[in-house]
Amino acid sequence: MNLKSIIETFEAVREYVFPHQKIKNKFNTIKNFNDLENFIKDRSAFVTQTTLYGYLKTRMGLKYTMMFNDEVFLESIDKSKWNIFGEAVSDLTLYTLSILINKKKIEKADAESLFQSIINRETSNGMPKDIAENLKMNFHEKMKTTNLNSYCNETPFISSGLALYKWAPIADELKELDKEIVLNSIKNKWNIVISDFEKLSLNFNNN
Repeated sequence: MNLKSIIETFEAVREYVFPHQKIKNKFNTIKNFNDLENFIKDRSAFVTQTTLYGYLKTRMGLKYTMMFNDEVFLESIDKSKWNIFGEAVSDLTLYTLSILINKKKIEKADAESLFQSIINRETSNGMPKDIAENLKMNFHEKMKTTNLNSYCNETPFISSGLALYKWAPIADELKELDKEIVLNSIKNKWNIVISDFEKLSLNFNNN
């Protein structure tokens, strides 16, 4: 396999992770909850794709290109991406609403409806219904112990980091060696998202 073929295969695998959309669309501003929903969906896909794909590419090297023809491996990627994406949506939903409550003093913040709307949309993009229902059930339970007023000041993105560590289709003995690196990689991606959100939500006003 020559260099051109390797590059083309890497690109094909990356596109496989979220083929239904272009990741990290450009937003001019987040002015209302509709904008916020699109932002959460887009940035959660961005974080999922870049961290999962990056980790697999780094860990497996050129072997990854050969695994692209392995249906079992592709099924494991598919299961991984949706579970990681769901936790990313959960984390970012709670974080953004927590920030808006603290900085914009919004009074109506229906986190569960926002989360469910995003997940329901993704079932038409390939998310298996059993995963979608499980994600919604877990979010419902999470809300019972979540304080949106303080969430942004705690460890808001820990769940998606642990999901990446748990669901990435890499041998457990290797993941144990990589845990700190994996968690730091997703933390760095979330820092980009946080910076974007701070800039884009300056004029948020859902009136």
